[in-house]
Amino acid sequence: MLVLGIETSCDETAAAVVKDGRFILSNVVASQIDLHRKYGGVVPEIASRKHIEVIIPVIIQTLNEAQITMDDISGIAVTRGPGLVGSLLVGLSVAKAIAFMKDKPIVGVNHLEGHIASVFLGDTYPDFPFIALVVSGGHTSIYHVGGFQNFKILGQTRDDAAGEAFDKAAKLMNIGYPGGVAIDRLSKKGNKNWIQFPRAMKESLDFSFSGLKTSLLHCIKKRERPFSDDEMKDVAASYQEAIVDVLVDKTFRAARLLSVSSIVVCGGVASNSRLRERFVETSAIAGIDVFMPSAVFCTDNGAMIAVVGNHMLEKGQRDNFDMNAFSRWPL
Repeated sequence: MLVLGIETSCDETAAAVVKDGRFILSNVVASQIDLHRKYGGVVPEIASRKHIEVIIPVIIQTLNEAQITMDDISGIAVTRGPGLVGSLLVGLSVAKAIAFMKDKPIVGVNHLEGHIASVFLGDTYPDFPFIALVVSGGHTSIYHVGGFQNFKILGQTRDDAAGEAFDKAAKLMNIGYPGGVAIDRLSKKGNKNWIQFPRAMKESLDFSFSGLKTSLLHCIKKRERPFSDDEMKDVAASYQEAIVDVLVDKTFRAARLLSVSSIVVCGGVASNSRLRERFVETSAIAGIDVFMPSAVFCTDNGAMIAVVGNHMLEKGQRDNFDMNAFSRWPL
């Protein structure tokens, strides 16, 4: 089965062809990072307009790299939520048009399910059930995953997502965008214990990062002089460690509470080098296996959508052309 996956939930226009839900024939991503950098975050109107400009060339390149035509496709999987509605509608509209023109089955995929399914694009992947941490600019949630389309939420952020907390901190520190990448790079030579930032909601599996961001703001305002270059590295390392601490602690606690032996860490923030390092270290101590997609599949991509779509199509699931986009779509 050859599935064309289309993803336009935020600021990446992505498409991929995946064979039998496992083997990537092509994976093309057009990023908008440079476009949004001067604003310090994604501007929804600009994002949707850019999707319109590049989605057809992205799909054509995807088919060319896979060395197939649209007639060879078994079905189409497209993200329908959660995400920016204007961006989602671009992908949905194009996917529907292709499905109608070529008489191909189409399924709408939950973006968060796609992130979790990205682990199956690697050489090693867990058996069900497992605990999944989905951590990105818009989402920070822990799920118990019993199988494809069998998810139970265990905890989620009550305010900012982890990626959002990175972006806001980087803006306060004036160190660049995307914030997670900038802080990760800066923190490598910093002292992670220089400032003891708060770790919120310690007894819960839910998350809160707004207090952490406020703590950084107060720290900056109380200074009588700007941070030196070396001090900025220490601030970045300390701030990053506070986020990583709670993500690692709560995910392993969820695995122990439910007696689950495997953890999947996915989403854009899962490419953070310190987060990956800490999960590997804690895995060895806790005796719980940790699986993380390669960095290229942590960010939004069409391949992860195609994996879920392959499963849905094999089960005989089909969506109608009246399916709509959703900004929020809890599992």
